[in-house]
Amino acid sequence: MSEMTSSAAPPLPAASEKLKFYGLWVAATIALLLLPKLFSSGGSLTTFSLIGISIIFSLSYNILLGQTGMLSFGHAVYYGLGGFLVIHAINIIGANKLPIPLPLVPLIGGLTGLLFAVLLGWVSTQRSGTAFAMISLGVAELVASSALILRTFFGGEAGISANRTKLLRVFDWNFGPQIQIYYLVAAWTLIAMIAMYALTRTPLGRMCNAVRDNPERVQFVGYDPHVVRYLAFCFSGFFAGIAGALAAINFEIANSAYLGAVQSGTVLFATYIGGIGFFIGPIVGAIFVTFLSLGLSDLTPVWQLYFGLIFIAVVVFAPGGITGLLMMHRPLLKAGTLFKVLPSYLVAFVPTLAMIVGLVLAIETIVHFTVNPGEDSHIKAFGVSFDAASRYIWAMAAILLIGGFLVARKTWTWVGHAWDDATSVAREKGIAA
Repeated sequence: MSEMTSSAAPPLPAASEKLKFYGLWVAATIALLLLPKLFSSGGSLTTFSLIGISIIFSLSYNILLGQTGMLSFGHAVYYGLGGFLVIHAINIIGANKLPIPLPLVPLIGGLTGLLFAVLLGWVSTQRSGTAFAMISLGVAELVASSALILRTFFGGEAGISANRTKLLRVFDWNFGPQIQIYYLVAAWTLIAMIAMYALTRTPLGRMCNAVRDNPERVQFVGYDPHVVRYLAFCFSGFFAGIAGALAAINFEIANSAYLGAVQSGTVLFATYIGGIGFFIGPIVGAIFVTFLSLGLSDLTPVWQLYFGLIFIAVVVFAPGGITGLLMMHRPLLKAGTLFKVLPSYLVAFVPTLAMIVGLVLAIETIVHFTVNPGEDSHIKAFGVSFDAASRYIWAMAAILLIGGFLVARKTWTWVGHAWDDATSVAREKGIAA
């Protein structure tokens, strides 16, 4: 019997696989430590802190959407409530001089998110799909409207502020300078990433995948899909609360925007654009969306429109997200056939870029005359000044947009043929996509 058991047990990972696994986490730790040395400006440190918070928030959302198949429109509820409770906790700890250091305070936000997930999750997770999405949207609207009604707790439109430097010092750090906050966020980001990755490797994480793919079969093997969804919902709320706590600590304020639909939509965008099918997908999406939102907001006043267009393009043309696109090339890279596709990419890049430039020109000119019809027609977008009333600009936008689209459509057909050839060669070598 013992021989049968030992033969049925899965093989242990090789030493090289273990070294590669732990090496990735060590490399991530070193990168987080070295980033402030390479980019030491205040703006860079603030950006890195926002990215870390977004990574935790996106990974927590992926526990719902990517792992368990639950589309939520109200994930900001647990993020925002965690932030509010942490601001109140900082004020209480500072006023009473309690011996609680700031690095432990994000746990309060996590426990807050967990508490509300426990209270709200049992009913919400009775069903998945559309029913769960609508319930999450209703809960989000209820909590967001309460933030403007219950002014004693939420502070109304102004929110609640706190002073993080009044808490117990750690190694003579008062967490006033942004560099100290960066290291605090980086530490919690690394801890949360490791914890959420470990969750995906547990039996619960595997059952979440099973519930996502085939809940009926999960019932047949003796598990309750509702319980699995509920547990995943609770874990997701816990890590979302940690992200909200770090955001509140970073800005020293919590307001109704933490609970709003924009916050829930942003984490949905980041997770889906990055790729919900891979653990690293939300991380890539959080980095991309944070840089995109900060960069586009400085280049054009209608940056949210471009944000939405990018999301639509990913949903239509790359449902696997950025990470999915990159992972598609792994078999070709292993088979050595990637070079067959790269030249076609370069050919398709030029007309595609022309189409995008034409679309940007058309959007900027149309938006200017729609929103600001009486103002000067000389506008500046993406660092380039031009006359929106000039017929040449309109003609250029039409030529680039229409002509670029027609040519790009042809060149991407060539990309498809090159991709098929490269994939066929990879399959012949035993490396299938």
